[in-house]
Amino acid sequence: MTKTPQLLAIDQGTTSSRAILFDSAGNSLHVAQQEFAQLYPADGWVEHDPWDIWSSALAVTREALAAADGPVASIGITNQRETAVVWDRASGEPIYNAIVWQDRRTADTCQRLRQAGHEQEVSARTGLLLDPYFSATKIAWLLDHVEGARARAENGDLAFGTVDTFLLWHLTGGKVHATDATNASRTLLFNIHQQAWDETLLALFEVPSSVLPQVRDSAADFGTTDTAVLNQSIAVGALVGDQQAALVGQACFAPGMLKSTYGTGCFAVLNSGDKPLASQHRLLTTVAYRLAGQVTYALEGSIFMAGATVQWLRDGLGLIGSAGETDGLARSLDFSRGVYLVPAFTGLGAPHWNPHARGALFGMTRDTGPADLARAALESVCYQSEELIRAMGNDSGQHPKVLRIDGGMMQNDWLAQRLADISGITVERPGLLETTALGAARLAGLQAGVFDSLESLAGTWQAEREFVPGIASGERQQLLAGWQRAVAATLQFAPTAD
Repeated sequence: MTKTPQLLAIDQGTTSSRAILFDSAGNSLHVAQQEFAQLYPADGWVEHDPWDIWSSALAVTREALAAADGPVASIGITNQRETAVVWDRASGEPIYNAIVWQDRRTADTCQRLRQAGHEQEVSARTGLLLDPYFSATKIAWLLDHVEGARARAENGDLAFGTVDTFLLWHLTGGKVHATDATNASRTLLFNIHQQAWDETLLALFEVPSSVLPQVRDSAADFGTTDTAVLNQSIAVGALVGDQQAALVGQACFAPGMLKSTYGTGCFAVLNSGDKPLASQHRLLTTVAYRLAGQVTYALEGSIFMAGATVQWLRDGLGLIGSAGETDGLARSLDFSRGVYLVPAFTGLGAPHWNPHARGALFGMTRDTGPADLARAALESVCYQSEELIRAMGNDSGQHPKVLRIDGGMMQNDWLAQRLADISGITVERPGLLETTALGAARLAGLQAGVFDSLESLAGTWQAEREFVPGIASGERQQLLAGWQRAVAATLQFAPTAD
């Protein structure tokens, strides 16, 4: 009997690396996962050791391949976006730790560029905003703060990459220095209209073009793995940023379709078709995927703290022993009792984009306890999601009716229902929550000829459960009004609010 083709997704995330083996029907055959250290060398700084990224990704990849029942047709890589790594082209040795997407060390640089009047042009070319979230100011910081790095870069001795590029480089034994259009579109250096690195932006951010990777389609020939690395040569058929991969995994192929992923942060992405929409609400215009040279665009809203807020309850406050305990605590209260948590621990993302904002808790009384904080933490995710969904509806001219969700947080039924209640739209949860890895695998399968087109896969998506709004409109508006007051107070307290 002929076995169905197997596809391997390497899902390199913010806190762990995973490798998931899929069959062509999208069934998960084996999952390997390895966590790695988070480094916080200064206030607002977040780093990873690039060798931790590589060694964990390599370990889980080898484990998943060992579980394969027959040959693997192709590998797809999906990754934490915006995180910047610079390494030596000859040795592959990083010149410094990876600066993570959450890192805020270049907030002042972005502020100076904004005050100098550059944001409008930057946004017009990239679809992004001037924020330390993105890669460009991270690259410049590395070149300016590592001794001799800028001279080495200008001499062509250094290479930059987001995490996909760093992994590809090492998987191919240093033979391929490339990225895809989705990851390139998150650097502040890529013109999303011309689909090319932008010389004006390179000059503005003082990044030499010699360090940049080649930009290819999301499903493309990215070379083959070096036999010295995996003991076999396997085609790498896809690179794609994690949120765009989840859009593919959720089969959001038609304009107007919306997904939101709930992991460390929360990322809502709306397929906007072949035309980039300019947001009037400080959302991002980005590349959803590029196939056969044809670009599909998206609107995106980013929340920096989702699952990370629950981690704070566990690790920072010690209120819970595991994330799963928040479900029971939240259910123990009949209502929210007026407590709001604004989790601006690393600033506020869309639609506010204030890197100076900090976390705040409102509405506490002597009766406030762990259950109130747990519920407020979960509800903060719902309130921030509602802000994004409303902004997307206003930008696109059509308010979304359905939200497809994924990510580990959404295993919590109470949270998924509360999301429907507060957002006011139907929430659909698929049976497979590993949609990020599935999207990367399906793009790799497209490149390998396992699938004829992505659209042909739309019918394979199935909802495991549907959550319909269950509270009255008046109650919902009252809850949202309280949230809006809390956010306004948080922004007012920020020392240099934009």
